[in-house]
Amino acid sequence: MDIEQLHDYCLSLPHSSESMPFGDGYIVYKVVDRIFAIMMPDGGEPRLSLKCAPERAEDLRATYPAIIPGYHLNKKYWNTLLLDQHLPPKLLRSLIRHSWNEASAKLTKRVRTELGITPLPEED
Repeated sequence: MDIEQLHDYCLSLPHSSESMPFGDGYIVYKVVDRIFAIMMPDGGEPRLSLKCAPERAEDLRATYPAIIPGYHLNKKYWNTLLLDQHLPPKLLRSLIRHSWNEASAKLTKRVRTELGITPLPEED
């Protein structure tokens, strides 16, 4: 998947939006008000940082050299994907949905109920 496809996929998830609170070069994707992805498309190697359950984060890092601890983020809960190392599109979509699920679970029960937010299937 290229940068534009990843961008479109992140925005296709329910109640997702984008902003640039850190200035140019960082695109932040949120579900309501919770960050689930940060894309760094410029400035060298393109990267995508995603929330991840801690035990899964470690397994992914051990399996894929292109997945590293979160860049300038809490490394326990965030992974950074090096996008020029050609991770499989199916894996990318699955990790984005997992991140969306992790972030949406942190919304209040009231907000989740009002908006009808339920976990997404993590596999295609």
